[in-house]
Amino acid sequence: MAVLPIRIFGDPVLRQETSEISEVDDALVRLVEDMIETMYEAPGVGLAANQVGVQRRMFVYDVGEGPGVVLNPKIVESDGEWSYYEGCLSIPELAWDVVRPKRVHLLGMGMDGEDLDVEADELLARCFQHEVDHLDGVLLVQRLDSDRRKEAMRVLRNRSFDGSSLAAPAARSDI
Repeated sequence: MAVLPIRIFGDPVLRQETSEISEVDDALVRLVEDMIETMYEAPGVGLAANQVGVQRRMFVYDVGEGPGVVLNPKIVESDGEWSYYEGCLSIPELAWDVVRPKRVHLLGMGMDGEDLDVEADELLARCFQHEVDHLDGVLLVQRLDSDRRKEAMRVLRNRSFDGSSLAAPAARSDI
């Protein structure tokens, strides 16, 4: 296994939608192992494939119950509202209170090719939403209200991300 470089804000790959996965092969298994190691090293609770430069529709996660993998995820329902301090491994050292649905219903596929059907709430629901956003080319700053987004963009324009650090924000939820 290997720790992969995490793509940082400004990298165009983060703004592109990813493509569906049609088969699980040895290369995909190795990628998942490397992504899990990368997520733990960062440290984070989730990591989408495009965050390591792979334009495939998949993510890995661990919110404290062991690692998981979702291929071709799709959120089909959501409800409630929950504000939580949220960071992103692709936007190091910054985090914001973000309001998202409290509960989601996620469909996808596991590494064994079996269908996944997961009802999630709070942190797991937030993790799923954050990673699916990445796979759709949506970054965390796009979830901020207009004033906070303008301020975040000002800060980001004035920063120099070299991509060499895997250090994550000191947030409670670096997804």
